[in-house]
Amino acid sequence: MVRMTCRSAAALASSVVLSAAVAAVAQAADVIRTPLPDGNPFPISRAVTVPAGFDTVYVSGALPSIANKDAPKGSVEAYGDMAAQAESALSNIKASLAALGLGMGDVVKMTVFMVADPTKDNKLDFAGLMSGYTKFFGTAEQPNKPARSAVQVAALVVPGALVEIEVIAVKPHAVHAHKGTH
Repeated sequence: MVRMTCRSAAALASSVVLSAAVAAVAQAADVIRTPLPDGNPFPISRAVTVPAGFDTVYVSGALPSIANKDAPKGSVEAYGDMAAQAESALSNIKASLAALGLGMGDVVKMTVFMVADPTKDNKLDFAGLMSGYTKFFGTAEQPNKPARSAVQVAALVVPGALVEIEVIAVKPHAVHAHKGTH
């Protein structure tokens, strides 16, 4: 008959918790980002696969911040062109992620909502979007690329805003040690 003391049971429990923590950290590298075919350099992933062991974080849509307080309220000039607005919205997302202990490299899916720019003959400024986007994704400092959709919409909730961006990020499950008495 094997007899277990409170100390040996606690040591076994601690070992199990530590093993789970090591496994969770090891899984962090298991997010699979499938590149676009044929070496396409466009800075998105064809698909992103997230295995079990991750928490999913849905970050609400972020709008750009006002860039020019002297411009008329509700104007594109108040928020800047598409490049400036995309960079601002992504900076706001970066701050939201940081508050959750995450970074832009943890983003696995992005949806971009864009409005045609009235200062550009009501045409969509996709190049401007990409100018801001490529400062955050597919860089030497942050090479992870999310799966992404970009759509044109008639309007956004804030007049003058040309872009709203929402993301989904993942992080390994947190391992919680349970405190008990023996």
